[in-house]
Amino acid sequence: MSTIDQQTITIKDTTSNPAPLGLLGFGMTTVLLNIHNAGFYPIDTMILGMGIFYGGAAQVIAGIMEWKKNNTFGTTAFTSYGMFWLTLVALICLPKMISGLVGPNPTAFGCYLVMWGIFTGVMFIGTLKLSRALQFVFLSLTILFFLLAAGKFTGNEAITNVAGYEGIICGLSAIYTGLAQVLNEIYGREVCPLGKM
Repeated sequence: MSTIDQQTITIKDTTSNPAPLGLLGFGMTTVLLNIHNAGFYPIDTMILGMGIFYGGAAQVIAGIMEWKKNNTFGTTAFTSYGMFWLTLVALICLPKMISGLVGPNPTAFGCYLVMWGIFTGVMFIGTLKLSRALQFVFLSLTILFFLLAAGKFTGNEAITNVAGYEGIICGLSAIYTGLAQVLNEIYGREVCPLGKM
């Protein structure tokens, strides 16, 4: 019998980092929605458009790109939150588009937000092995979902306004984390600290 030499072939990943796209899609859309939640302007097509295309589609694309990079956390996070934005827009728009279709009552909407809060809380545990910047994003997002749920369950607009301000901070932290990754990669050093673990 002949012996066949086996060689290990290493394939270098030369694809770009999709995380900044996902973080920016999430962060910018979150800031704009929560300026509404804080009481500065009503829901309009600007928020819905951002929810469909940047918060929704761009994050799903980032999640698919993370799958290609074998990143289960990134795939799960970006695809899920992209779908969150798409479902949120659907909850707002479908009752207006389809005659006789009723939108969620406050209790149902609160349950929807609680489920996203639980999911985000578990994902926060995953960030404990990642960076401090991501830990802040996911912890503040967990708090945001539960505050928004409390606002829906109680009908207390003041809670929703507080959630809006907290959501602006959450969204800004995601924007910072995404842009920091872009700048750090361009300059080849840590220009913007992320608190790597």
